[in-house]
Amino acid sequence: MKGQFLQKISGSLSRTAFKLKKASPELLIIGGAIGVVGAAIGACCATRKLDTILEEHKKDVENIREYENNDDFPEYTHKDAQHDITVTYARTSWKIVKLYAPSVLIGIASLGCMLASNQILRKRNAALAAAYTAVDSAFKKYRKNVVERFGEEVDKELRFNTKKEKIEQIVTDENGKEKKVKQLVNLQQKDPGLSDYAVCFEESNWNFKGSPDANRHFLTITQSTCNDLLNSRGYLFLNEVYDKLGFPRTKAGQIVGWVKGKHQKDGYVDFGLYDYTKQQTRDFINGYEPAIWLDFNVDGPILDYMNER
Repeated sequence: MKGQFLQKISGSLSRTAFKLKKASPELLIIGGAIGVVGAAIGACCATRKLDTILEEHKKDVENIREYENNDDFPEYTHKDAQHDITVTYARTSWKIVKLYAPSVLIGIASLGCMLASNQILRKRNAALAAAYTAVDSAFKKYRKNVVERFGEEVDKELRFNTKKEKIEQIVTDENGKEKKVKQLVNLQQKDPGLSDYAVCFEESNWNFKGSPDANRHFLTITQSTCNDLLNSRGYLFLNEVYDKLGFPRTKAGQIVGWVKGKHQKDGYVDFGLYDYTKQQTRDFINGYEPAIWLDFNVDGPILDYMNER
C-alpha cells in the first residue's frame, strides 16, 4: 500500500515537472516581464529615498569644511579634512549602491529569464525544423519510389485523388470563333485530398467580400504580391502568406515556404486559383461558388536552404 502511494506521488511529480518543462518558455517570459516591472517600481521607490541620502552627504561635507576652517580646532588639518571627505563620499556611494542594488539585481535576473526563454524556443524551433525536414525528405523519397515503380501519372492520381473525366470547355479557333470541345482531364473527386497547408477562404475571413469578383480580385492581387516579395527577397514563409490572406499562423508555416534557387520546386507562389481540374475551383472563378479551398505549392522546409543562400 505504501509503495503504491509513493509510486502515485512520484508519477504525479514527474507529470508536473514535465508540464513545467513544457511551459518553461512562457513561465520564464512572464517571470521576466513581472521582474522588469518590479525593478522599475523598486527603482522609483529608491529614488524617493535618494534625496535624504544626498542631503545627509551635503551636511557631512559642510561640517567637515566648517571644522577645517575653525581656528578652535588647529589640530584638524587640511589633510584630515580631505580624508574625511573621501570617507564621506565612499559611505554615500555605498548607501546609493545598497539603495538601488535590489532593483538592479531583479532587472538582471528578469533579462536573464527572457534570454533563457528565447534560447529554449530557439532550440525547440531548431529541433522542430530538423524533424520536419526529415519527414519532408521521407515523403519525397516515398513519392520518388512511387514514380519509379508506377509512373508520374499514378503518383499524381494517388496524391490528389483524381480520375480522368471528360469535361466541356469553350475554346477559340484560329478564326476567332468559339466552340465547345470535350477534353480528357484529371478531376479531383469529392474528397479533395488537400495538403495540410490548405485553408478555406470563406465568409468567416475578414477579407471575404460579398462579391465573387471582389474575392477573386483580392486573391489574385495577394498572390501577385507574394510572388513580388519572393522574387525581390529570395524567400517567403507560408505564415507570411497566411498574414496577407487573413488566416492565423501555424507551426508549420514558420518553417515551410518558397525559396529562389536550386531548391525551388516551381519558382513561384501558387494558391491553386486556376486549377481547372477542380470543380469547386472552376465554380469559384466563374462566380457560382462563394468559397474556395486555397492550397499552396510550397517548396518545403526552407530554413536550411536560406542558410545556403
